[in-house]
Amino acid sequence: MRRKQSAFLFLCAVVLLGLPSVPSAIQLDKIELPAGFSIEIFAQGLPSARQIAVAPNGVVFVGSREAGAVYRVTDGDQDFHGEKTDTIASGLYMPSGVAFRDGVLYIAEVHRVLAIKNPFSEDTAELVPEIVYDGLPQDAHHGWKAIDFGPDKHLYVPVGAPCNVCEVAAPYGSILALDLAKKSHQVYAHGVRNSVGFAWHPSSKKLWFSDNGRDWMGDDQPGCEINRVDRPGQFFGFPYVHANGIADDQFKPAKPLDATPPALVLGAHVAPLGLLFYTGEQFPPGYKNKLFFAQHGSWNRTKKVGYNLMLATIDESGAVAGYERFASGWLRGQAHWGRPVDIEMLADGSLLLSDDYAGAIYRIAYQAAGR
Repeated sequence: MRRKQSAFLFLCAVVLLGLPSVPSAIQLDKIELPAGFSIEIFAQGLPSARQIAVAPNGVVFVGSREAGAVYRVTDGDQDFHGEKTDTIASGLYMPSGVAFRDGVLYIAEVHRVLAIKNPFSEDTAELVPEIVYDGLPQDAHHGWKAIDFGPDKHLYVPVGAPCNVCEVAAPYGSILALDLAKKSHQVYAHGVRNSVGFAWHPSSKKLWFSDNGRDWMGDDQPGCEINRVDRPGQFFGFPYVHANGIADDQFKPAKPLDATPPALVLGAHVAPLGLLFYTGEQFPPGYKNKLFFAQHGSWNRTKKVGYNLMLATIDESGAVAGYERFASGWLRGQAHWGRPVDIEMLADGSLLLSDDYAGAIYRIAYQAAGR
């Protein structure tokens, strides 16, 4: 019953947030990029496309949220346009998260993690998800997940707070490191309201994650966040303190906090989701190890903000030296036609970017003048 109630509440939220029942018109001519960069459609017709996972053979897997499906996109002729799309799993509970490792596709529903051990099979009867981790909370509110394997081979899974703001106990408000072999987990970070994307720095191997700030404290506070985990078990303040040290107006801690401030404070309601450190060779050398992150965009602000792909520079000390807009144009005035979600890199060093509003994946590539 609890799961049915949560699903019903999520469907109500879908209506309130204005999520489309059909894909919006794609307007790539409106996208602004730095000189030398281009954007094109890699695949479309992917309702509520969320997290992306790229297999070594170039096959792309995509999770969804309200569609309840997982897609497989194949670019057989390697022209950077996915000519074939299959739905390889359906009827799932908001399977937003996907990760690929050692030939296996992992899928995160709200309450459990599944695995498809033969994800390339053309025989759809063989594509049967198996439960590999059960027992996660079933709450739909902030229950959708982005997942990935860390350098320690553990599967990292966020568990959002089941509310706008409330006091929570583990595993809520945390990022878990799952040991799938032992069926156990460690709370790797807590005091986290709603993380829907993370990545590990290529050199330091430290985990960086996005966190969406709470709602209903006004148009301009508190900010959304990009955070860095320096040690397991670190506390990031929710629900007592928000970005820029803003104390919550409803909840007060019983004792002094040892809360880690954000590595980067963003604007309120910009909704940062997917993260990616660029490690490819296609982009100019200055992009190496810079942090891309998607801003999904606001839904409850007087004037909309976000709807961009951003780029941050991390200095040698591990601090954010600055950040800037890399791609924009999904928001035109106060109307948006797309909402960036997740970022992954193809073998040639170009980037894939999912858009759950337009139901598409874009490819961003670079070609120097004269080439």
